[in-house]
Amino acid sequence: MGFFKRMKEDMDVVFEQDPAARNYFEVGLTYSGLHAIWNHRIAHFFFKRRLYFIARVISQISRFLTGIEIHPGAKIGRRFFIDHGMGVVIGETCEIGDNVTVFQGVTLGGTGKERGKRHPTIKDNALIATGAKVLGSITIGESSKVGGGSVVLKDVPDHSTVVGVPGRVVVQNGQKLRKNLDHHKLPDPVADRCDRLQEEINSLQEELAKVKEGKQNADNHL
Repeated sequence: MGFFKRMKEDMDVVFEQDPAARNYFEVGLTYSGLHAIWNHRIAHFFFKRRLYFIARVISQISRFLTGIEIHPGAKIGRRFFIDHGMGVVIGETCEIGDNVTVFQGVTLGGTGKERGKRHPTIKDNALIATGAKVLGSITIGESSKVGGGSVVLKDVPDHSTVVGVPGRVVVQNGQKLRKNLDHHKLPDPVADRCDRLQEEINSLQEELAKVKEGKQNADNHL
């Protein structure tokens, strides 16, 4: 695919994902996520040719202008969409498939000073929601979702939904999940557990009240 066709494809993704997008002129000039992706392609071009200094300079200029840090060594597929994007960090050995969406504050990083493949692999059609941290050489499966604020340290199977700290798989039904923007409605297993505990406390309080009432009745008969 030619350079300009690829740029148009990138902008088409914005229209599909962001209802606020109005026209190509506005999108091309004002969307920082789009600019970060375009700059990364240039930086990655030099990185592959071992011109690491030039690649890093381009990467750092892009970071300064967009608030998005993508290491020039990261491999990113087609139709990648960064929504808003401020604070997004993507590490050197990260591999991102096609049709992937990430939101602001997402980190695709490492867990320490390990060498080799030390950053995540994100498969096709995945969605990483606001503030999520995906750390280490792990894999986020195809068509999977990572809920906002989650910290994921283990592999996520295909067609799954992960939430919480640490991240836990809460949906895995073998069917492709609908890729949309309502990531704030993902299940919350911590809140669900708290609700169950509250129900148990209420039940115990009711039983305790009955015991006290029975004791008072017994004392009155004496």
